[in-house]
Amino acid sequence: MKKKENQFPQFGLCLNNEGYAASFEVGKVYRVIQDDEAASHGYIRVIDESGEDYTYTANRFHLIQLPATVEKALLAVFQA
Repeated sequence: MKKKENQFPQFGLCLNNEGYAASFEVGKVYRVIQDDEAASHGYIRVIDESGEDYTYTANRFHLIQLPATVEKALLAVFQA
């Protein structure tokens, strides 16, 4: 199996949407964008329900690695 060049999880499962009910649904998977500066402060950059990316506290999400076929399918949906 070929190793991915970028091992950063590209998706996060929402665990807590308190204060952001319009932006996220608990249990839903969201696209995560690597942002080392945000991560250094305890945040992650997520594309929310508005389709825009913003930083949110990292503890609101569980970063997940998906099988390549699932990741490819989800990326196609998110980019459509």
